[in-house]
Amino acid sequence: MDIMAASEILARSSTLTSVGWIGYIIIGAIAGWIAGKIVKGSGSGILMNIVIGVIGALIGGFLLSFFVNTGGGGWWFTLFTAILGSVILLWIVGMFQRRA
Repeated sequence: MDIMAASEILARSSTLTSVGWIGYIIIGAIAGWIAGKIVKGSGSGILMNIVIGVIGALIGGFLLSFFVNTGGGGWWFTLFTAILGSVILLWIVGMFQRRA
């Protein structure tokens, strides 16, 4: 893989939507809480919900970028993407915790 291909893959996961950074924090908190409810049955506290939601948004944005234009989404699309990525993140973390 050359540098151009690597930078294109990184750009897919970090494409900014029209939401902005404060929007990402708010959506991250909501998405992390919802994903915690879906996967574990409870949230993880406001700070962990934000972290889970923001990382989940990057994961979800990267995965969905192969199928749709993620840069054109607004609040609702970003929330859906963050929830999807957060559920995937919590599922993967849960798989590793069960093995340990």
